[in-house]
Amino acid sequence: MTLVTLPGELRARILREAADAVPRECCGLLEGLHDEDGFRIIALHPARNFALSPDRFELDPQDHFAAHRCARANGHRLIGCYHSHPNGRCEPSAADRAGAGEENFLWLIAAGGQLNAFVHADGGFARLDWA
Repeated sequence: MTLVTLPGELRARILREAADAVPRECCGLLEGLHDEDGFRIIALHPARNFALSPDRFELDPQDHFAAHRCARANGHRLIGCYHSHPNGRCEPSAADRAGAGEENFLWLIAAGGQLNAFVHADGGFARLDWA
């Protein structure tokens, strides 16, 4: 079983970003490690949301590149993303499914004060459990 390890302070930070971004979606990238035991999130890289619609997210390319450089400098990599659904459910939306593309990429979705984890693999999303 694949598990996700997320320190409490990072979980609280994502939920805070989600609340602060309303009515728009917050978004960012996840730095960490991924192996056969699961995903271990070490740092968050908040990003500006360039989406024109308030119910979508599009990472600022400059923020994405900066996060990639930072993770690499730390000896890690970007293992996923996070975003919020201010008026939606804590699960991948139709827009998320249409926009996902990277295999074995972790997605954290915040909604209603909750945070759920999913992995994109084999063309779909599977919910993951917390370690």
